[in-house]
Amino acid sequence: MHGHEHGADPHHHAHDFDVVARAEDLCRARDLQFTRLRRDVLETVAAAQGPLGAYDIAERLSVPGRRVAAVSVYRALDFLTELGLVHRIASRNAFVSCAHEHGAGEGLVFLICRTCGGIGETTAREFEAGLDRALDRAGFKPASRIVEVEGECGACRERQV
Repeated sequence: MHGHEHGADPHHHAHDFDVVARAEDLCRARDLQFTRLRRDVLETVAAAQGPLGAYDIAERLSVPGRRVAAVSVYRALDFLTELGLVHRIASRNAFVSCAHEHGAGEGLVFLICRTCGGIGETTAREFEAGLDRALDRAGFKPASRIVEVEGECGACRERQV
């Protein structure tokens, strides 16, 4: 593991700043606009204790008299996902922020705890090598490689002992 548990970071305020600063740097370097909505969506996801769906994010950003549309949130999430600032947890149709960079073509493995709901993130080079061989045999070129594994995290397993 990267030592990076989504939703279990006791220093999430520092994480919020790191991911926003990284977003600003990436957008500046690529001449992309980091709009207010994109910033708000990223800050909301980064501050969350767990994965958030687009409708949850829209609700958190809405204020009386000013509703934020889920479709606008989805567009912002697409942009942030493309930059690697958030990741989509497909099985939950929800998003988590990511403050660190991944190597080019590096696949991600999300470790989803069914007990506490925590989401860890890791890479597995051995798994990736086998997956690369299987994809080559199939003649398939993936756009992304994200694997989700559900089970029980170490902290929850220790509590049961």
